[in-house]
Amino acid sequence: MIKITQKLKDKLWWMIISVDYDYSRITVADHELNEDVLTLWLEDKHDFKNSLEECLQVDITTKQFARIVRAENMNSYEGTKLHPKKNFIYKARIEINEPIKWYKEDASLIEQQWAREAVVKLLLTELVENEVADIEVW
Repeated sequence: MIKITQKLKDKLWWMIISVDYDYSRITVADHELNEDVLTLWLEDKHDFKNSLEECLQVDITTKQFARIVRAENMNSYEGTKLHPKKNFIYKARIEINEPIKWYKEDASLIEQQWAREAVVKLLLTELVENEVADIEVW
C-alpha cells in the first residue's frame, strides 16, 4: 500500500535493528502536512534526539496518507441510513469528511496522532512483509 524506496528501506531496517526489533520503541518525533506530502520524523523512544536532523525523515504522499485514513475507517463511522426512494433503513459507513480534510479540520489531536501512528505501523508492516516474502522466494 505504501511505496518504499530502497534508500528508505535501508534506513528503516537500520532503525529496526537499532531498537532491537522492538517496533513499539519507534515513535513519531514530529510531523508536518502540506498539500503534497506528510512528513514524519521517527526516533527511538529510548534514545530521544536533540534535533530533527538526527531523526529518520519519512515522506508519504497525501494521496497515500488519504488511502490509509480511508482504509482504517478513521474518517467514517458505522451508522444507519434511510434509503431515499424505498424508505428502508440499512447499515452503512458514513463518511465524516474526505480523509485529508477530516485530518485537518475534524480529527481531534489524539485522532491525528492515531492516523500518524497508523502510517508508521503500515510502513513497518509493509517493509517486513515484503522483505520476508522476498527471502522466502529464494
